[in-house]
Amino acid sequence: MTAPAIDPEVPPSGTGCVECEADGGWWFHLRRCARCGHIGCCDSSPSRHARAHAAATGHPVVCSFEPGEESQQPMCPHRAQRRRWNHQPPSASHS
Repeated sequence: MTAPAIDPEVPPSGTGCVECEADGGWWFHLRRCARCGHIGCCDSSPSRHARAHAAATGHPVVCSFEPGEESQQPMCPHRAQRRRWNHQPPSASHS
C-alpha cells in the first residue's frame, strides 16, 4: 500500500527553507510538502528547493507556507494553495 499524498498531521520541518537556511541562501516564498512537512523555497526563488524535494522524494503536492495565503484557495488541509509538480523544470526560454 502506498502512502497518501497528503498528511495533515505532519508538522512543518521549520520556519524557513531548510536548504537555504543551511546554505545561507534566500527565498521569495515558501512551500510545504503536504506529505512530509518539508519546507522549501518556491520556483521564483533562486534554488527552487520545494521542486527539488518533490522530484527527489516523489511527494508531488505542496501548499503555500506564507502568512496570509491561508484563505485564498482552501484546497489543502493545512494551508491554502496546493500544486502538483510535473517534475519538469520551468522553461528556460524566458527572454
